[in-house]
Amino acid sequence: MDSTWLVLLSLGLGLAVGAGFVWILHIAARRGHNAAQVVNPAVPDGVDQVLDALESAGVVLDPSNNVIKASPGAHSIGLVWNGALVHPHLVDLVDRVRRTGESLTEECELSRGPFGDAGIHLSVRVARLGSRYILLLAEDRTESFRLEAVRRDFVANISHELKTPIGAVSLLAEALDDASDDPDQVRRFALRLSEEAQRLARITQDIIELSRLQATDALGDATELSASKVVKAAIDQNRVAAETRNIELAMRGDKQAIVLGNEALLVTAVHNLISNAIQYSPDDSRVGIGVRNSGGVVEIAVTDQGEGIPEDDLDRVFERFFRVDQARSRNTGGTGLGLSIVKHAVQNHGGEVRVWSQPGRGSTFTIRLPEASTVRPPLGDTQ
Repeated sequence: MDSTWLVLLSLGLGLAVGAGFVWILHIAARRGHNAAQVVNPAVPDGVDQVLDALESAGVVLDPSNNVIKASPGAHSIGLVWNGALVHPHLVDLVDRVRRTGESLTEECELSRGPFGDAGIHLSVRVARLGSRYILLLAEDRTESFRLEAVRRDFVANISHELKTPIGAVSLLAEALDDASDDPDQVRRFALRLSEEAQRLARITQDIIELSRLQATDALGDATELSASKVVKAAIDQNRVAAETRNIELAMRGDKQAIVLGNEALLVTAVHNLISNAIQYSPDDSRVGIGVRNSGGVVEIAVTDQGEGIPEDDLDRVFERFFRVDQARSRNTGGTGLGLSIVKHAVQNHGGEVRVWSQPGRGSTFTIRLPEASTVRPPLGDTQ
């Protein structure tokens, strides 16, 4: 073949190969641009500003349920974590709207913490946003539910329990008047009147404390706390009562366990458990208080050597005014609200309280709280 044709053929082949490479690079660049758009999707115009201005929770999700934009409110109540919706129920609502294309509104109660019964009440609205995105709006109605519960329970508590000491005070006042000429009777009635007045004050204080726990968020001023420090403070509050009956308060466990919470409320919760253990333990016995950190859960257990709780009553011990032994509880000055206060204080911290007991073998009450390092902090929140 002539050398001229060889040169032309080589030149044409080189041009073809070069054009092929340019075309491949162009396709790769387009695919990379599209991939970048999928990974970093843009929120439709104006939605950013609207979400930033919302006081309620607002979340925009892409077709893969990735959160591409969330309002400060969504972060503050813990709906979003690591670029995804936290609660599976909300994901189900989003998927339902994506399948049907129809908007929906639902009132729902979602778990507040990793375990326990405490929850948040939300009014949720889910709708399509353009052809690709889903918009979720949530109004936090927890406070209104709490206030309604406080109003309802406070009225029930007043009518249920306060009428007894109030009636006793009235009767004793009449008896005191009738016995005005008998100094011994006057002293006896005056002593009983003082006891009933003190009992009335204790019940009123406990009802107020319980109402406050229901009506407010204990974690509003949460700080990192040493669980052993909380326990030691609670032990100090009960030391005199224990020494009076020669009951040993023995503490042991993990001194490094850290929880996130309100120190005063947690000390009150542990104090109530220790006080109960002392009241229901025999003289010259022992109450053990242990702190354990296992799998991201901090446990504070209080064990007594008392008579124990019948199995049929275990599910009711945290109810208001429930007493396993009515006569003994009243004689020791119990109001029947101590364990209810423990339950609500612990639930406000995203935890739970459990009880184990057998008649004749004592009881163990265990407070379980998330370890501070494992608490899911809402993005943008100060916790």
